[in-house]
Parts: sequence; C-alpha cells; structure tokens
Amino acid sequence: MTRTSTDPSAVAGSATEDPPQDHAMFRALRVRNFRLYASANLVSLTGTWMQRIGQDWLVLQLSGDSGIALGLITALQFGPTLLLSMYGGVLADRYSKRRVLMITQALMGVLALLLGILVATDSVALWHVFVLAGGLGAVSAIDVPGRQAFVSEMVGPALLGNAVSLNSTIFNGARLVGPSLAGLLIGASSGDTAPAFFVNAASFAFTIGALAVMRADELRPSPPVARARGQLRAGVAYTWAHPDLVLAMVLAFVVGTFGFNYQVTIALMTRQVFDLGAEAFGLLSTFFAIGSLSGALLSTRRSVRPRQRFLVISAVVFGLFTVVAGLMPSYVSFAVLLVPTGAAALVFSVANNSFVQLGVDPQMRGRVMALYFMCFMGGTPVGAPLIGWISEHLGAPWGLILGGGVCVVAGLAAAAFLARGRRVRLEARPAPPGRQSLSG
Repeated sequence: MTRTSTDPSAVAGSATEDPPQDHAMFRALRVRNFRLYASANLVSLTGTWMQRIGQDWLVLQLSGDSGIALGLITALQFGPTLLLSMYGGVLADRYSKRRVLMITQALMGVLALLLGILVATDSVALWHVFVLAGGLGAVSAIDVPGRQAFVSEMVGPALLGNAVSLNSTIFNGARLVGPSLAGLLIGASSGDTAPAFFVNAASFAFTIGALAVMRADELRPSPPVARARGQLRAGVAYTWAHPDLVLAMVLAFVVGTFGFNYQVTIALMTRQVFDLGAEAFGLLSTFFAIGSLSGALLSTRRSVRPRQRFLVISAVVFGLFTVVAGLMPSYVSFAVLLVPTGAAALVFSVANNSFVQLGVDPQMRGRVMALYFMCFMGGTPVGAPLIGWISEHLGAPWGLILGGGVCVVAGLAAAAFLARGRRVRLEARPAPPGRQSLSG
C-alpha cells in the first residue's frame, strides 16, 4: 500500500466503508464500540489522575518536599517508555490489540492496589513508590502504543482525527475532575493518599468491561504482522524515510522533555512559592485541565491532517505561555495563566498525534506510534529530574521559564528548517517560459 501524507482515506482500510466526513464535534461517538470505550476510559482516566496527584503528594510527604525526588518518580514512571514502547508497538501490530489492552489494564489495576495497601497499612517507604512507579511505567509503555493504534480499528480512517481529539478531550476531562477529587479526598483523609490509589485500582474494571463487551465484527483490525526478525528496525527505518514524521517526532521529543513537566512544576509552585496544601495543588491542576479540555474540544472539529507549520506554531505558542506562567507573581495569576497554557499544550499534542496517525500505513501504525510516544514521553526521565533540579536550586518559576524557552527555540528552529526547505523547492522549480525570456 502506498503511503500518502494528505489523504486520510489512504491510511487504513477502504474509505467507502466510512460515513462521509462532517464537522460535528462528537461524530466518532456514533460508533458503538468507540462510545463504550470512551465512556469507560473517562472513568478509568479519572482514577489515573487521582493516582498521579496522590503519588506526587506522597513523594513530597516522604521526601521532605524534594523537587529532585518528585522529578525522579516522574522519570521512573516514564523511563520504561524508552526501553519497551517499540516492543509494545510490535505486540500491537502482531496480536489482537483488544486482548493486549485487557491484560495491561488489569496489571495496572493490580499495581495501584498494591500501593494503596502499602499506604493504608502504614508500611510504605519512598523506595516502594519508586518501584511501583517503575512497574506502572513498564506496563504503560506496552499499553499506550496498542491503545493509540486501537482507536483506528474502532472508528476507521474517516473518523480517526475526530476520535483522537475526543480521546484527548476525555483525557483532559478526567484531568479536570481527577485532581480536584484527589485533593478533596486527601484533604478529607488528613493527608492520607491511600483512598486515591484504591479508587484508581477499581477504575480499571470499567475499561476491561468495555473491551470485553465490544462487538468484534464491527472492529476493523489491520492484518496482523507475522513474527519475523527486524520488525523494530523496520519501524525506525520507515519513520526515518519520511521527513514529515521525523519533524513531528523531534518536536514531540523537545516539547515532551522540557515543556510537559507540569506535574512537577505545579506541585513545586504550590509548595515552595505559594506555601499551600493538597487542595490548592489539586485546584491548580484543575485550572490547567480546564485549558487542556478547551484545547482538545477546539481540536475536535479538525477533519484533515494538520499542516507542518501548524505543529511549529502551536509548539512556539505553548512555549511562550509556559514562560509567561513562570513569571506570574501570585497564586491567582498563576492559576489564570494555566488555562491558556493548558489549551496550547493540548492543541499541539492533538495536532501532532493526528499528524502522525494520519500519515502512516496501518500495518506500521503500532510501531510508529510506539516510536512517537518514545519521543514524546521518553525524554521525561531526563527532563523531569532536570526541571526538578532547576526548580529546587534556582526556584520553581525557573523550571517553567527555562523549559518553555527551550520549546520556543525548538519551534523557531523547525520553522527555519521548513522555510529553508521551501526555498530549496522554489529554487529547484523551473521558471515559467515568459519569466525566463524577461530575465535572459
């Protein structure tokens, strides 16, 4: 199958099987399987965000408000992405994505339950949190490529862009509710984070149930890739052969490494700069989520593959908002700036994700999406501790200012690269005959 960069119908399956494209905001929810998955995912992701807030707060409690420890726990959670994501992509291309997801969701529920038991029995130590975060990261590295590739099997190519945007909307709807619930629950429990972990453990049952009752005959699975040597290398080579995908990967790596560290920076701003507690931390995370949800909803109306220049502009805008957020002098002004910053973050994230998914052959999608998330999340083990170290030694605002500044520089460099490529193409294009005679 020949890959095209502009026609979504060439990406997966036959375009004639899909309903005509329209611009309705929730059009992908007309598909029953996706509707089941999306509603269960909202519950599960709410629990996931509760766990993230609880885990970060638990680390601060056990480490004496250490920014380095907070960055390290983030690194351990996302570090396995570097080692296991491509293998997860191979599994997604080789086996039933639905079955793989049922296994990974069950394992993540067990890990959340173990952490809750350790905290509830007052047996938890900082190293326990590190180990379980690493385990969660390892399972998630297998889960994410399959989960991303499975979206196209539920909705088909014509609705893929909208489904990706709705997934981001659900993710950020959960981010809107989860942190606030976690903050209230932790506050009501006098600082005890165990209830947040128990809620998350139970939430995975909803996704497993939704996957179990899906109508298999309505899915559109890509032909499974036979077991063979060199499949990881084939995914890398395929991506490297397409400069548009390489640009998206580079932007994802820089923004993910230096910009998407808000679970570290918001926590440190809450504790160090504003000297407030878990409720205030949850509220700040909610303000960021309001912006993210707005950005995701704006993205749902897109029905075609984004342009490269849109990716570049959105990366620069996100970086600028991050820098300005770091300059805010008060809790209220910082909270207000988190709204447009969250919106800019999600506009970039959804556009970049859609750009990659709509520009890749279906039999390569699992591996390419794995490589994409390796770039997007794989830099976190470096970026999160680095931003944590900067915040601890120079002050929490500098983690935002320097991280956002790197995103701006990367975006401008990408813009210069695209402009240079355009100049080369224009110079190589023959001049019209009339213009040749005038200049000769």
